[in-house]
Amino acid sequence: MTRRRSRGGARFRRRLVRGQRFVERVLILVFLAALAGAGIGLALPELSPTVAKVTGETAATGQAADVLAALAVDDAPDASGYSRDAFGYRETDDDGDGCDIREDILARDLKNVAFKGVTGRDACTVKTGTLDDPYTGRTITFTRGARTSSAVQIDHVVALENAWQSGARNWDTAKRYRYGNDPYNLLAVDGPANQDKGSASAAYWLPTNGAYRCGYVARQIGVKSKYGLTVTTAEKDAMLAVLHACPGQEIPADQ
Repeated sequence: MTRRRSRGGARFRRRLVRGQRFVERVLILVFLAALAGAGIGLALPELSPTVAKVTGETAATGQAADVLAALAVDDAPDASGYSRDAFGYRETDDDGDGCDIREDILARDLKNVAFKGVTGRDACTVKTGTLDDPYTGRTITFTRGARTSSAVQIDHVVALENAWQSGARNWDTAKRYRYGNDPYNLLAVDGPANQDKGSASAAYWLPTNGAYRCGYVARQIGVKSKYGLTVTTAEKDAMLAVLHACPGQEIPADQ
C-alpha cells in the first residue's frame, strides 16, 4: 500500500508540474495577444527568456527577422559619457535645403501643411498641419506656438542614448552628427508618447498603437543595421516577439 501511494503521489506531482507549465504558457499567450492589440500600457514587463522560447513567441520570419539575426548582441552596454549634444541634433543641413531638420520632418510627416511664409526661413517653418500619429493612432492638430508646438515632437526611433551605448560612443563626431539628423531615424509623433518612451529600447517600450508595432520594430532594426549598432538579448527577444505576429515584415526603405 505504501508503494502504491508513493507512485500515486509521484503521478500527482508530475500532473501538477504539467498543469503549472500549461498555465504559464497560457498566461504568456494572453500577454502576447494583448501586446498585438491597442490599449496596452507603454511600459512592458520583462518576459522570461525560457518561457518565451518554450511558447515559440521569439520565432519570426521575413526580412526584418533576418536582418535582426545578423546584428551583434552586447549584453554589457555602456552609457557612460553620454551627452545628447554629442549628436548635433538640428545643427546640420545634410540635404542643403536651408531648413531645420525638425521642420523637414514635420513637413514630411504631417498632412495639410501650411508654412509660416513663402520666403527665407519662413518658407521652411511649419505653421499648422495634421498628424496621424503612428505611436498612439490618434489624429493630432499641430499649431505652432509656445504652448502648442510640443504636442508634436520629433522622435529618434532608436534613441540617441540607446545608440550611444550600442556603439555610437566609439564614433567620430561626423558620424554621430549624421546619425542625429538622419531622417530615416526620425518620426513626428505624439509629444507625451515621445516623452514616455525616453531612451527605452523595444525591451521596455512599444507604441500603444498595436497596428504600428511591427513597422516600429522593423525601422529600429533597419537603423541599427545601417549604423552597425548592437542589441541586447532582451531587446532582440522583444523584437522577435513583435515580429512573430507579422511574418514577412520588411525593413522600411531608406529614402
